Amino acid sequence: MTDLFLEVALPVPMRQSYTYKLSVASLKDAPDIGARVLVQFTSRQLIGFVLSVAESCAYDAEKVKPVISVLSAEATFSPQHMAFLAQAANYYHHPIGEVLNIALPAVLRQIDKPKPEPVMVWHCQDVNPDVVETALKSAKKQKALFQAIAQKPGLTWAELRTLGYTKAQLNGLEEKQLILSKAQQISPFHWQQNCINEEAKHQLNTEQALAVSAINHAADSFQSFLLEGITGSGKTEVYLQAIEETLKRNQQVLVLVPEIGLTPQTLSRFEQRFNVPIAIHHSGLNDKERYEAWQMAKTGHAALLIGTRSALFSSFKSLGLIIVDEEHDNSFKQQDTFRYQARDLAVLRARGLNIPIVLGSATPALESIANAQLGKFTHLTLTKRAGNASVAKIDIIDASTHRLEQGLSKPVLDAIAATLNKQEQVMVFLNRRGYAPAINCQECFWLADCKRCNKPYTLHQHPARLICHHCGSQKRVPVQCPECGSTHIHPLGQGTEQLEELLNQKFEQASIVRIDRDSTRKKGSMQTLFNDIHQGKHHILVGTQMLAKGHHFANVTLVVVLDIDGALFSYDFRAGEHMAQLVTQVSGRAGRASKPGHVLIQSQYPQHPLLQDLVLNGYGHFARQALTDRKLAGLPPASFQALFRAEANNDTLPKQFLTALADTPIASCQVAGPMPAPAEKKAGKYRFHLLIQAKQRNTLHRALSSLLQVAQQHSLTSRVRWTLDVDPIDLTW
Repeated sequence: MTDLFLEVALPVPMRQSYTYKLSVASLKDAPDIGARVLVQFTSRQLIGFVLSVAESCAYDAEKVKPVISVLSAEATFSPQHMAFLAQAANYYHHPIGEVLNIALPAVLRQIDKPKPEPVMVWHCQDVNPDVVETALKSAKKQKALFQAIAQKPGLTWAELRTLGYTKAQLNGLEEKQLILSKAQQISPFHWQQNCINEEAKHQLNTEQALAVSAINHAADSFQSFLLEGITGSGKTEVYLQAIEETLKRNQQVLVLVPEIGLTPQTLSRFEQRFNVPIAIHHSGLNDKERYEAWQMAKTGHAALLIGTRSALFSSFKSLGLIIVDEEHDNSFKQQDTFRYQARDLAVLRARGLNIPIVLGSATPALESIANAQLGKFTHLTLTKRAGNASVAKIDIIDASTHRLEQGLSKPVLDAIAATLNKQEQVMVFLNRRGYAPAINCQECFWLADCKRCNKPYTLHQHPARLICHHCGSQKRVPVQCPECGSTHIHPLGQGTEQLEELLNQKFEQASIVRIDRDSTRKKGSMQTLFNDIHQGKHHILVGTQMLAKGHHFANVTLVVVLDIDGALFSYDFRAGEHMAQLVTQVSGRAGRASKPGHVLIQSQYPQHPLLQDLVLNGYGHFARQALTDRKLAGLPPASFQALFRAEANNDTLPKQFLTALADTPIASCQVAGPMPAPAEKKAGKYRFHLLIQAKQRNTLHRALSSLLQVAQQHSLTSRVRWTLDVDPIDLTW
């Protein structure tokens, strides 16, 4: 027997690997790099990942713990995938074991892996159409589900659920013997002529054709494309035709979308165009369904994988193209544990695989525009709306000159009434859920605030309760003021619930629907709401930023944007960029079909230069001016930042811990802090920041390596919860 020594990465927060011993008959039996092994770590057993194999080690071989077992090779990472994950861990200074662990489905992180079951797909029975019509006459949802399966046989339950259907509807069709399930046959995808629905293809305009040609010309080579197209300009059609050429080469495609809410829409568009196996990956699926998607991609069975940011870590047999839709969206940045930016890692993965990547948006992030200016990205532009659609007209309503009725001015109410009279839909955007952001006593001015966060409770009416949007704590709405006993307690400010209530009073004949995190908690509820909107069942749409992201509402011709003034005076240097992106995206929901659109922005500061620049000159000019301002101020993307965050029950400990880091000598870096976080207290924890900034990326990372050594050896490291966020986008933590 030969003893081999394995360097193993474990899913623990320590930034190091561990040495274990494995006895094998010969070197040929050595596990591959990236293989999973079961080992003993302290008092528990963990699944680790092999980083290297050697015939000797620097320790006493007798004291090195043995590997308990080598697990199945099913989940072994390929060399390219291992290299990508190692680069990701190195860049974000995160423990490699945790990164490798995150890259596997939860099913494969278990010591006792459940026995795999076949993936079931559904097909229609060979039944007379008259029988189908009779059986489904009074079951509209079942009929829609039957038609979906008839149009694309072989849909999985994960796909059907993402499209908004329920298990009850599926069971109903099975009981009526209209559909039957079969085990999915897993085999690598191969292109055939029937893989595409030619009838669904659109004629490209000149700009779209040039974009598709450029992307296809870069096949089998690394090139980053920034596809900047105004809302409604047909970016999705560019994606679809570029994907078609990739599939014809029998290669797979990864499509990343920022949020679950966009997955059904994207899935529907792609299934209408392609008769190929499609896998989906997002947090709305259970562990088994995500494992099935991972397996389909790894075996090459799935031609397309559509998912949110974590889908980036999936294994592929032959990945040929990556598309990141709405690349500017902050949802691509993971805000806890492994704090990665999926857009940036997607570029890194494309480079490692030597394949093209397309980053698409109507409002690209300033970092992406800067990369295009530097020649790192190839800049493709779409300046015209597809078809007969025209760009919506934007007007600013000066709220300071009008009497507001629960936050709405008379010109806004009049515009809504006129739009409804034309049988068209209205979208009212307010990025604040709940009924009101606070309540107070009108006599003694007592304010209901969360003692664990020192922030006001948000008032919700359905059901009536006070909720802290920071820590999630809840309490009953008081009838009397706890300070003076007065019953004169009133809401302060406005949320989507209050706005919905007002519009119901003003427009009693209209159907009003609210779309925010509260109204879409149930699985499938968001897709159901969107389907009802498309069918014209609702006339006024009230919602938060969930409505702003890539949705196509053909009959929405008026968009009203409320309460964006806070971003004009924020301490966060990115607030203006995020405001401009949000306003532009929301405005893009108006007039997407042949009907002209109109956007009303209600503001107390209509002459603010940021707002005027955005409305008069558009997002492109605004972004390039913002880049100039950032460069003059020495802020990202003209520099590079990292943020140390620390929190503890005692308000002195985080500050002491970060002070030790701030006092560490580091060359060519600017240090700000330690300072209280903007939300200084949350869930009873006191929080502090330390911001590190450098002009060069390498300089910053050398400094972070030094600071991490100090942090790990500091006496307070076990008494303070601290994290490192490289390239932070949220400074409000």
